[in-house]
Amino acid sequence: MKKSLLFAALIFGSFTLGAQGLENIIVETYYVSDANDASVDADGGTLPVGSVTRRIYVDMLPGYVFQAAYGVPPSGDSPGHELRFATTTQFFNNIDRGATSPTYTKTQARGNTVMLDTWLSVGAACAGNFGVLKTADDGVATNTNNDGVLQNNAAAVGIPLTEQDGLLQVTGLTPVNVTFVGGVEGQAAQFFDAESAGPVFSTFDGAWSALTGASGPNPETNQVLIAQITTDGTLTFELNVQLRSPEGAIERYVASNPVAAEILFPALTYNSDLVTSIGEQTNQVEVLNIYPNPVADVLNINAEFKAGKLGRYSIYTMRGERVWSQTVVSGQSLTTIDVSDLAKGQYVLECIADGKRQTQRFIKH
Repeated sequence: MKKSLLFAALIFGSFTLGAQGLENIIVETYYVSDANDASVDADGGTLPVGSVTRRIYVDMLPGYVFQAAYGVPPSGDSPGHELRFATTTQFFNNIDRGATSPTYTKTQARGNTVMLDTWLSVGAACAGNFGVLKTADDGVATNTNNDGVLQNNAAAVGIPLTEQDGLLQVTGLTPVNVTFVGGVEGQAAQFFDAESAGPVFSTFDGAWSALTGASGPNPETNQVLIAQITTDGTLTFELNVQLRSPEGAIERYVASNPVAAEILFPALTYNSDLVTSIGEQTNQVEVLNIYPNPVADVLNINAEFKAGKLGRYSIYTMRGERVWSQTVVSGQSLTTIDVSDLAKGQYVLECIADGKRQTQRFIKH
């Protein structure tokens, strides 16, 4: 009864109309397994060669907190909202220390393939350590695997785990513990069971949550890790998330069928077959043109987004390192960027606005 009331408070409390604290849903390609990683199957469970480990982050404006990822049943005129992860094969769960949330220590994470376990989170990647994008890792105390695995330096992952592992300890800050609400805990336990992990996890009745709210270890970027998923199949998901603003207002973002003040956010729907080589989902912005390409000094951007919303342009290296970013007013048809100080080479321009994103590669001469 207590958990049911808690779920109702999380999902059905009053919320605001028109606010937008959710900037993006980031899917990071964390690791791609090779034959060497399969050598420790007896300790860690069967990890098929070519399995991809992806981390999912909620990217919020400063001051916002992540409260829950949830599913709700149909009611009245509302069709409900499904919370769903699916793969065309199986999800990987580590036999040794696999669990529904990352409770193993950083020392324990040095054994076999436990760092690639599938789990749900509200910030942590192991006990006492935040999960951060590898590009945001400080490179201090990078884990060295005791079994000689997790060494693959596949191009798709950018920075290898041997250099930056995405585990960050922050003085004075501790990641929030996961609270499972409604039917999610039992469903997740069955879904993530190493002996019988199935291809679909779906619920219309529950959430995983941070009761006090979770914020990112860097208050400026404010990115919270909410899941790590490993599979050798096609990964798809549909998420619905609830945030709280600095003023205490509740905002809810859904993958489909918004009602009342719910905000439709297309990036909450994901299909790994629709990504570029650097892991960016495509075909979510109607128009995006950049010129000249190659460019020497000034890059022109022509993008069409819904007017009246804030958007963001960012430039990344081919290793996934962000080297420039600027907030813009959506609806602006032309923006110019001075790229004269960039080193020669290939880059990726990312445009995000109104929950939509698109990328274009360009060459700096």
